[in-house]
Amino acid sequence: MSDSTSDRIRESIENNRIVIYMKGSPSFPMCGFSAATIEIFEELGVPYNTVDVLKDPDIREGIKRFSNWPTIPQVYIDGKFVGGCDIVREMHANGELEPLVKEAPQA
Repeated sequence: MSDSTSDRIRESIENNRIVIYMKGSPSFPMCGFSAATIEIFEELGVPYNTVDVLKDPDIREGIKRFSNWPTIPQVYIDGKFVGGCDIVREMHANGELEPLVKEAPQA
């Protein structure tokens, strides 16, 4: 991964309270896992930012190395990697996600 790709990823994570690296956009997700993740954040009613990894192959591969996580979507809250769709679903189901997103500092 080039330094510029890593810097772009780091900057996005540091400058946004909640970032979801996904395939597609919130209005047009390009995979079921991305759609399910967006659905959860919409249900929680919190603001979030997204990065469409399909638009940039460097970001698509770079985010996997950055987080050491092989799949997309990837969710970052308050600068920290939370996980992918399955982890977000599980956290939401057991009530762990809502307090985390509501408590995250405002940028």
